[in-house]
Parts: sequence; structure tokens; C-alpha cells
Amino acid sequence: MKLFKMMMIVSVAALSAACGQKKADFRYTVDQFADVKVIRYQVPGWEELSLQQKEYAYHLAEAAKWGRDILWDQNCRYNLQLRHAVEDILENYAGDRKCSEFEAFTEYAKRLFFSNGIHHHYAEDKFFPECEPSYFEKLLDAVGRSDEAGFLIEYAYDPSVCPQRRSTAKDGDIVELSSVNFYDGVTREEVEAYYASVEDSSDPRPVSYGLNTKVVKENGVVVEKLWKADGIYGPAIEKICAELELARKVAENDIQKRALGLLVEYYRTGDLRKWDEFNIEWVKDTLGTVDFVNGFVEDYNDPLGRKGSWEGHVNIKDAKASERSAILSANAQWFEDNSPVDPRFRKPHVKGISAKVINAVCLAGDAYPSTPIGINLPNADWIRRDHGSKSVTISNISRAYDYSADEQPNSALAEFAWDEAEVARAKKYGSYASEIHTDLHECLGHGSGQLLKGVSSTAMGEYSSALEEARADLFGLYYAADAKLVELGIMPDADAYKAEYDSFIRNSLLVQFNRVELGRPNTEAHMQDRKLISEWCYRNGDGVIEKRTRDGKTYFVITDYEALRGLFAKLLAEIQRIKSEGDYEAGKALVEEYAVHIDPALHREVRERYAALNLKPYGGFINPEIVPIEKGGVITDYQIVYTDDYLGQMLEYGRRYGVL
Repeated sequence: MKLFKMMMIVSVAALSAACGQKKADFRYTVDQFADVKVIRYQVPGWEELSLQQKEYAYHLAEAAKWGRDILWDQNCRYNLQLRHAVEDILENYAGDRKCSEFEAFTEYAKRLFFSNGIHHHYAEDKFFPECEPSYFEKLLDAVGRSDEAGFLIEYAYDPSVCPQRRSTAKDGDIVELSSVNFYDGVTREEVEAYYASVEDSSDPRPVSYGLNTKVVKENGVVVEKLWKADGIYGPAIEKICAELELARKVAENDIQKRALGLLVEYYRTGDLRKWDEFNIEWVKDTLGTVDFVNGFVEDYNDPLGRKGSWEGHVNIKDAKASERSAILSANAQWFEDNSPVDPRFRKPHVKGISAKVINAVCLAGDAYPSTPIGINLPNADWIRRDHGSKSVTISNISRAYDYSADEQPNSALAEFAWDEAEVARAKKYGSYASEIHTDLHECLGHGSGQLLKGVSSTAMGEYSSALEEARADLFGLYYAADAKLVELGIMPDADAYKAEYDSFIRNSLLVQFNRVELGRPNTEAHMQDRKLISEWCYRNGDGVIEKRTRDGKTYFVITDYEALRGLFAKLLAEIQRIKSEGDYEAGKALVEEYAVHIDPALHREVRERYAALNLKPYGGFINPEIVPIEKGGVITDYQIVYTDDYLGQMLEYGRRYGVL
């Protein structure tokens, strides 16, 4: 059956009522369960696109959705088998759906869909159904899956089976202990020895070794198996390529067409040189309105920091909001030259940093349902050095988070801020100052600095992600307080940055720990980055950050903002040195000392205070539908429909894009 036949067909009149709603009559929060709330986002600027641009975005979005199964399988090799069974039950179970057991099963299904598998999307630990195993088995029997019941029950319920997606254990082999489907039958020592044997340390433009492969052992020999059109994930990659080819025909310019051609060639061959050629071409496209991410991109899920999780993203430029990003890009060399790091580690010539504010159109793979609010790509250090990078702040996603928070009855700000002055700063400047920090983090932070000759981009190993995020955050924090931002007209006044400093310290030392189960360490890279920075400044700042108590509650209060900026500068210089020199032991020491351990008493207090607010610590999104409008056999428009059925979208994606 052709895809077109499977799509929702609606009238133009019905669509016009669904689009263009203002904040006042648009409900952002559409579902809540466990520790999650599901949010809708609007797409400003869609109606200003030409028909060709809409068609381009549509095919890019279809290409993104076809990659969904890849991520599920990457996260754990049995995830798809479990998902197919859960989808079967939700679609076809004819028994009582109103009993408490089925409600518990449905909540588990929602969590499973949200995390793209059995491990928590953020904490990476396995979560479990709250219905009894015997009831789950009854559901499987009822839809004709008795033969799978024994295995699936064990997979879903046994805490010893695939306990962590990405292991950060200090003892044991983190490759063998991780559940990600990147390795099979190999140890960490074997994997590292294999890559040491194939990498060319003298190559000034090295490929991202291992980015698009699974490492296995065949006949006692370690080998790589490619993720490509005629290899692993072939059926999904073929679907992706077909949509990318359709997008190529209606691209906005020749650069986009060349980039898409190279991306398809990479998917068909698995050749990482083609991936680099694609990224170089993709970076050149600074004039197009519609843009995308599609591929094996971020390596955060790999315990060794090599394998790229599949990710898709389609967006359109917010021209007005991008004016501030353009100013930052134009002044990138000034920021690099005045950075508080050793001049040896600065880039002498900053090339091609382009930055913009975007509105998401489609989230997919590792960016769905939970998504970042900023992106900086490509990741290869030499491409950044020689050709530049693209940095984006995702405006409509940030806005949806804020509007969704406004719909809640309680406020984490009021609970964890020390006084009314801190609350007032947050209300006056908080959202805007946070966006500026994101701009600085993505546009300048990730694009700053350079490795010394001969230092590998993978030298930091399992600590790479946390240290890189800390480096970018520190760059943003340091410059958020710089007079240059006021001079450039980006910050409204000299005190606006204080709201972001307040928020960063408050979240890093208190609020974020509501996301971690009691007794568990802090393991997620971004949370480690924030704790590392704030804990280091708290311990080394001689009272610059004070720990205060009132009515039995703990607060962290900044006493000297300028001194705190100085601490950010000092730590930024050290982390840049660590990365530039490839000082693994120093990087490990920083992360292990400041980023991992959570004080048990403080952890319990934060969890209790946050629970009393009845708020969900995590948010994620459902996509709007892009619907072709047909008249007389010809597509005359593509319109946005804002669906509000989270579970419905998950099941629809399984029906339409389930190919593995």
C-alpha cells in the first residue's frame, strides 16, 4: 500500500481551524504519566513558506520518521520485539481496558514509547511494568503471542536482564555491562585495541571511526558491521534514502541538493569520508529557510563515545529571532580571542560559524519525544576548524516548555529560589537570559577551542560527553556576563545575566536531582556537566556560593556574581586544557570528584520538596502532522495539524514507519 493511502485526509476548512492558534487557546500539555509530561509545540512561520519549501520540509520529515526503528534497536537489541508485542496488545486486545491492571500496562507502554525502549530516557536505568507478570502474560496470550511470552516477560521484568542502557560502572567492563546494541561478544579492551589498530593518528582530517558500525567478533576476530542500505538497518535506510531523494528534487538551492546527494551516497556505501563530505556541504547552506539533521550523529549513548545514535530533525528559520545569533556569529573571532583559556588552545582563525534561531517542524529518533533546545553540528573537530559549524537555538520548543509550565498550578522557582529578589530576576529576565546562554553554548562554546596536534577527539573516552558539555556551558556562562553582549544589543542590561547564573546554580545543585532515583549516582552527561561546574565553584569559591537553610529547607545563594564569573573562567581554562592536551586522567578526576556523587540527605530533601509540587520533572513532545492537501489530483498545499493524542501518534508511527 502506498504511503499516500495511509495518510490522514482532511478538508482545507477543517485544517484552517486547527492552525494558527494563539497561546491563549492552545493547550500545550496533553498527557502526563510517571515522571513525564507530553507537550505540543506550534510551528510559527509555516504559512509563510512557499509550496516548494513545504514539500521539501514534508519529505525531510518523512525521512526522519523512517529512522525511528533504528534508534529502538540501537538502544537495546530486544526493544523492537517488545514494542511490536505492546503495540499488538494496545491495538487488538478485546478484554477489559478499564481495570487497574490494564491502566498500569498502558502507563508502561507510554513510558516505553517515550524512552524508545526499556531504559529511562535520561537516567538510563531499566524501568518496569507495575502490572503483575501474570497479567502481562495474559495480554500476550490474548493477542496470540504465547510463544514469545516467556522471553518478553523476562526482558520486561527481570532487573538482571539489560539493567542499564549505558553503563558508567567503576568496576567491570562498561562495554559488556551496557545494553546498547553497538557491541556483541567483545570487551572494552578488544574494542579499544581494534580502533587503535585502524586509526591513523597522523591524519589531519580523520573520519569518525566507528560512528556507523556495530562491533562484533567473528571466528575470534573483531570486525565492524556497517549500518547502511545493504547492511544492518537496510530496510529503514532504504526508506530514508527514498524520501531524501524526493526532498532533493524540491530543495531550495544547489548546496542543499549536493548535500542530500552526498548523504544518500553515504547511506548506501557506509563510507565515512562521504559523511564528512556531506557535513562540509551541509555547513555551507546558510541561506536556506528549511534545514535538517539526519543520520548517526551523537555518541552520548555509547559507553566509549564512538557510536552515533540515529537522529532526525526538520526545522525552519526564525528570521527575526536569528538576528541576535547572526551578531554572535559575526563576532565569533572576538569571543575566541578574548576567551580566558591558554592562547595555545584558542582557534587563531574561527571559520564559518553560522548561528540561527529555528522552529522545529519534526522531531525524530534520538530527538523524539525528548529533544534538546539547542544543536551544534557537525561534531568532527577538523570540520569545525577548517569549515565551521552550524548552531541553532530551537525557539518554539523552549517556548512550549515555558507555556506548559504556565499551565501547572505550582512553581519549582518559588520553591527553590532563596528570596523574592531572585524570583523577580527570573520573571524579568529568566527566559530570555536562558536563550542567550543557549545561543552562546551552541554557537560559540562548542565551536571554540582546538586540540593540539596529534590529540585524538576520542581521548576523553567515557568522560568525553560530560566534559564537552561542561566546556560549552562554561563558555556561555562566562560570556553571558560580558559587557560585550550589552554593547552588541543582545543583553538588555548589565544585570540580566544574573538571572541565568541564579538558575544555573539553583538547578545544578538542587532541582535537577529530583530526576535521579534515591541512592543512584548522577550519570547523565548534561546533568554531570552542570553538577561538575556548580559543585566545583561551590567548593573552590570561598563563599561565592553559600549554602543556606530556612525552615528545614536548603538553598544555594550566589553572594558575588563577578567572583563567580571568575570561577567559571578558571574552570573553563582547565577543561579546555584537558581536552586540548588529551589529559584523560585529569578529566576523569574532575568528573568523578564533582559530577557523580549526590549527597544522600540533600537528594532526599530535593525529591520530597519537588514531589510536593506535583510537577513532572521531564518533558517531551508529540509532532504536528504535515498533511498534503489535494485538489483535482494535484497537491496544492501542505498544512500543519496539531494532534493531541500522544498514544495515538505512537501507534500510528508504529503502523506507518515500522519497517524493522
